[in-house]
Amino acid sequence: MTRWAALAAFLAGVAAQAQVPEPQGFRGEPYRAETPDSLAGAQVIDTAQAVGLHRQGVPFIDVLPRTARPAGLPQGTLWNEPPHLTIPGATWLYGTGYDWLSPAEEARLVQGLARLTGGDKAAPLVIFCKRGCWMGWNAAKRAVALGYRGVNWFPDGVEGWQEQGGALEPVTLAAP
Repeated sequence: MTRWAALAAFLAGVAAQAQVPEPQGFRGEPYRAETPDSLAGAQVIDTAQAVGLHRQGVPFIDVLPRTARPAGLPQGTLWNEPPHLTIPGATWLYGTGYDWLSPAEEARLVQGLARLTGGDKAAPLVIFCKRGCWMGWNAAKRAVALGYRGVNWFPDGVEGWQEQGGALEPVTLAAP
């Protein structure tokens, strides 16, 4: 039994070391990497909680960027951006999860949050992107920094939603 206890203690120590700490600022490249289990000032929610908030009509905010036009396409080549699939009813505030935001991206986030909460900084909202993506964490941290107190970060994002049987739907760009 002592060997099993020692193994369990070792594995618990490895798991504790593997936790990703919250950075002081925002996280940049690579955005697809293990994320923290926490976000100061926000509630971290699992898929069951996300489904419950969705049923209550809480605004969901997708922060994934737009698909970039492929590099190297010859001049004059027509390119149609593929449809963006997200959680039904979510608002797509694309590109607002980077570590640094352009003035247009920052305005999109600030105005989108205000519109979706009716200006009530205590109103609940859910921010997400994909599992293992820092963009949702960054955007949720920005919302907290802007004074929003009902921020829910859904780290499992669209993958978690689908794994629980949730469908995705195409979404159009949010108005600037």
